[in-house]
Amino acid sequence: MAGAATPALRALVDAGIDHEVRTYDPGSLSEDDGADVARALGLDPAAVAKTLITAIDDDLVVAVVPVLDRIDLKALAAAAGGKRAQLAERAAAERAAGSVRGAISPLGLRRRLPTVVHDGLLVLERVWVSGGRRGLEVGLTPDALVRCTDATVADITTVAPRPT
Repeated sequence: MAGAATPALRALVDAGIDHEVRTYDPGSLSEDDGADVARALGLDPAAVAKTLITAIDDDLVVAVVPVLDRIDLKALAAAAGGKRAQLAERAAAERAAGSVRGAISPLGLRRRLPTVVHDGLLVLERVWVSGGRRGLEVGLTPDALVRCTDATVADITTVAPRPT
């Protein structure tokens, strides 16, 4: 793997969590979305998750959801014990994560934040999340993801309409 280890990779190594690393050329993607990342890596998009930093009431909370699904902000707020959720402002999300949009990982965040993982990801053998840099994805078991992030698990998505 080219380049220095990211905080996400260091967090996995430090925790002794078995993981797999895959890379792709982010410049080769027509769109900067999870479905394109999955295609670039030859992965089933259902196994790839996106990391969203949200603002619940006055606190930042990380949400990990499948790339093809939409986050249910009301369900997320309830799971996190809050009343109102919205996506965090980009600058606040990037500051808390220590990485840029499109590379935010739920692992190795600059600032430890409460995390909620969508319960549908737990049925997978391996879930893929950003490794903390564009072009870097990390695969690990869903249980390891929950353990490493000390996450709450809840149903926090609505299924996005699929193109016909």
